[in-house]
Amino acid sequence: MSTSTTASVSTHILDTSVGRPAAAVAVQLSARSGGAADWRELGGSATDADGRCKDLPALPEGTTHVRLDFAVEPYFLSKQAKQAEAQQDAPANRDSGAFFPEVGITFAVNPGEHYHVPLLLNPFGYSVYRGS
Repeated sequence: MSTSTTASVSTHILDTSVGRPAAAVAVQLSARSGGAADWRELGGSATDADGRCKDLPALPEGTTHVRLDFAVEPYFLSKQAKQAEAQQDAPANRDSGAFFPEVGITFAVNPGEHYHVPLLLNPFGYSVYRGS
């Protein structure tokens, strides 16, 4: 929840290769106060069945930059294992999971505002935007 002196952040992930939310993806939240300041890891969460992180830590007062780090490789490896199980006679996929094993998104925030940052994900690309 944002206050007049802090911002707040939420996110969700949609796997555009299957048109569904990406569940069980680890997300780490970091913040800093100013471009020259050191990053401070605040904690993390994982996406639920709807691809949403509902329990990201609150941002400290004075935060000006936020970074969300998404560990997407384990998600794609798990997805491949499930697909291989379902298609036992199909040739094995030689990819190691995803071209981008992790996705880091850094953005600026202002006190008192909420920032919803969705990640649209597929094995060979991603896109983000400021949602509502």
